[in-house]
Amino acid sequence: NDRFGLLTGGGRAALPRHQTLRTTIDWSYELLAGAERALLRRLCVFSGRFTLEDVEAVCTADDVPVANALDLLSSLVDKSLVMKEDVAGVACHRLHETMREYSALKLREAGEEVVVGERCTDYYWSRCQQATAEARYRLPDWLEWMDLEIDNIRAVLRHCLTRRDARRGLDLVTSAGWYWITRATTEGVRWLDELQACGPGNPEGQFWAYYLRGFLAVLKADPTGARPPLQRALATARELGQPTLLAQALSMASIAENMAGDPGSARRLLDDSAVVADHLDDFPARISLLQARALDGFFQGDIETVKSAAAEGVRLGREVGDLYSLEMMLLNAGGTALITGDLEQAKSFYTEALRIAQRIDDRVAEYALLDGLGCVAAGSGQARLAAQLIGAAETIRIQAGASLIPILAPLIEQAEASAGAALGQSKFDSEMDAGKRLGRDEAIRLALGEPSRNGSSVPRPVVEEGRETAGTLLGKREAAVGRLVAEGLSNKRIGARLFISERTVDSHVRNILNKLGFNSRAQIAGWIASSHGDGRGEKI
Repeated sequence: NDRFGLLTGGGRAALPRHQTLRTTIDWSYELLAGAERALLRRLCVFSGRFTLEDVEAVCTADDVPVANALDLLSSLVDKSLVMKEDVAGVACHRLHETMREYSALKLREAGEEVVVGERCTDYYWSRCQQATAEARYRLPDWLEWMDLEIDNIRAVLRHCLTRRDARRGLDLVTSAGWYWITRATTEGVRWLDELQACGPGNPEGQFWAYYLRGFLAVLKADPTGARPPLQRALATARELGQPTLLAQALSMASIAENMAGDPGSARRLLDDSAVVADHLDDFPARISLLQARALDGFFQGDIETVKSAAAEGVRLGREVGDLYSLEMMLLNAGGTALITGDLEQAKSFYTEALRIAQRIDDRVAEYALLDGLGCVAAGSGQARLAAQLIGAAETIRIQAGASLIPILAPLIEQAEASAGAALGQSKFDSEMDAGKRLGRDEAIRLALGEPSRNGSSVPRPVVEEGRETAGTLLGKREAAVGRLVAEGLSNKRIGARLFISERTVDSHVRNILNKLGFNSRAQIAGWIASSHGDGRGEKI
């Protein structure tokens, strides 16, 4: 990997092609003016792309004045020593890896390695610290900047690890929290664990490190990994005497306890969070409480509580422009609609949330929402689509390093049973495998009903493909009962219409629910409607 390591000890050790490469780059470097040479060697501290603003902050000095940075950088581009790129409308530059390694040698020879490295660390530490407070309210712009700079931030984190600089390292990794939350939960956990092993940061930075470590573990559905850091976050928040930090930690700890199967502890933590948050005019504390309350409702089967918390969370998320919280609350709202059998409402909530997840590239939310829309598809008679979405969700979840969220598991099992019954197990497995092979972008397009980039269309409902219909899945009497359920008739009225007892109708409805893997009459109605247009005739 070190293209020049063999050359620093003398020419004999190098292969002829390496000697030629070194000679060529040496020649180009010596032709540069002094200021150009100084700038080029300092650019090696950027591991990825960099902007003019980055260069002005890190690489300028008396020999490279800020006022001359643009001209000097442009000159290096003209000489093909620096590459220029346009990334999402932002003018960026980067060094070829060979040139970066060469520049690093020259930086070391000039005795500037430590000074420039420290300037780079201070710069990114400062930029991230300044941006972190407002990042959640302007997440698309902030994440766009992070996507551009992430390789440089990783390099600074490695620098902090090497120097055992826990204070700045923990500050930096936590201020980049929304990146780890949306893009890279596993990577975020690794940085936090390695930096915390270096030593303590400042007290508030230490709180955020504990809290974020627990948050990421919750996203991965890993309560064992979440509980210890969240307990430390609670203790640190109490020591600091900061109610808003305490409220957030209590709420997250409540979620972790529910995931761990301890509803009593979860409820106590939730009640404590409410006592603190209700006395604060603080959005993060309030939205954290609502999320914990919604998830507690799911775990306890209290759907009305989930509905109430989700509705308030959606309102607040829209009001302040917090896309992440809005996405999560729409996910919660979609779950309540799905559980109560309102498939159209569930699809509406999930679709809006998925568009947000796509915009901010939130991998954990994407898998949960694809699973949710897969359940909606299964309940609507679109068995092939359901299988592909559930398969795609599994791939994204595994790539994100997450376990299945417990409250999703029974819904997915039910959807798989329904789609499997409609397709037949072999066809279901085949369609699920096809979904697993979809890329994230294609899977999201599929879920949103958008044409794929290769021009293929969304899978049609299985009932349109000549596979099993209600007439083949259900007995003749069950099909007739299902048709009348779809018309909105009560069991008593269905019995009168078909000249059978209400008790017999009730038995038929239970059989239909069991055969289709549904749990509500609304799901039967949706499936019947999808199976055959207006729901009339013997084909259903």
